[in-house]
Amino acid sequence: MLSHGKLPYPAGTLVIDTISERTGHLVGVIEERTKETNSLVSRQAFMRPVVGGIEWDVPLERVHPVG
Repeated sequence: MLSHGKLPYPAGTLVIDTISERTGHLVGVIEERTKETNSLVSRQAFMRPVVGGIEWDVPLERVHPVG
């Protein structure tokens, strides 16, 4: 099951994907959980480019605030 997750930083925070080194504004978090036990499977951060463009998602553990 997919649902909105708690943001680790306020919405709009400038963050960096530590693998690709792309920066963007944190838009939201989507959590995937098992239907049977509601166990957490994964958390994805959705990011918006600073200069506009197509949003992308990355595993939440790869995202950290810039600075």
